[in-house]
Amino acid sequence: MPSILSHVSLGTNQYERAKAFYDAVLGTLGIGCLMSFDGGAGYGRKFPEFWVQLPHDQQRATVGNGVHICFRAESVDQVKAFHARALELGGTDDGAPGYRKEYSDNYYAAFVRDLDGNKIEAMLMT
Repeated sequence: MPSILSHVSLGTNQYERAKAFYDAVLGTLGIGCLMSFDGGAGYGRKFPEFWVQLPHDQQRATVGNGVHICFRAESVDQVKAFHARALELGGTDDGAPGYRKEYSDNYYAAFVRDLDGNKIEAMLMT
């Protein structure tokens, strides 16, 4: 088994905008929308491991302090493209592409906030 997790999901208050954002941003990493339903979309390379959706309880989605989702990149260029595309689509910078020596000498990553304020990351071990 490649992962200990089946999937993770983030809530959104603006599903159509969030889906368009993640379609484009995750596309820079070779990740696509593999499954969707009214108000939810699942992304992955083989299986839908990441979901963005309207909350099932019909309450407002909120951002968790200390929570972030990290996506694996296959190249430095993918990390840079992920960051740039997110900013073009209205995401906010939370850490420009670069090495994070505090994690490891070869940990290359970028952090952004999506349209709802969720923190997402693309990373590569070079």
